[in-house]
Amino acid sequence: MKIICIGRNYADHAKEMNAPLPTVPMFFMKPDVALLKNGNPFYYPEFSKDIHYECELVVRISKAGKNIAEKFAHNYYSEIGLGIDFTARDLQQLCKEKGQPWEIAKSFEASAPISERFIPIKELDLSTLEFSLDQNGKRVQTGHAKDMIFGIDQLIAYVSRFMTLKTGDLIYTGTPQGVGPIAIGDVLIGKIGTEEMFRLEVK
Repeated sequence: MKIICIGRNYADHAKEMNAPLPTVPMFFMKPDVALLKNGNPFYYPEFSKDIHYECELVVRISKAGKNIAEKFAHNYYSEIGLGIDFTARDLQQLCKEKGQPWEIAKSFEASAPISERFIPIKELDLSTLEFSLDQNGKRVQTGHAKDMIFGIDQLIAYVSRFMTLKTGDLIYTGTPQGVGPIAIGDVLIGKIGTEEMFRLEVK
């Protein structure tokens, strides 16, 4: 099972990060140990002092495919969940300054919390789909699927050029603006529409 994460897929997030808009999808990988399931708490790691949340729609691949044409990509997923791409922003900045890859800031254990439930795509309208993240009762992120620079079908077609997508693979589709730091004691609640998808405590 692969965890594929898309970077800078919302123009407003790229702007807040002072980063240029991509002309093709940017992606990186997280290991399977990055997944944090079943409402388990997130334990703040000792190697960072600046962990940020990035709430994202997550697509689960439903059948294997390679070099998938965009017009057929909708046949390769049937449900959408919600997750967080935790980022050690201080480590990421150090890596950027040294011109080094920054997987260490993205791919650490438990850095990919994910909702236990996925919603069948037939129950959703991607043209109006909204998701959000609340931190200690305050809304900090709101995103709309229609605002993605690269839509889900485009992402599947692009990534599958480079690797076979297999059943169960996850694509974290990028985060909207509003990313920010977490602290021990925080409670993070992610929603698709009005439906609570996950509730995560930081310890």
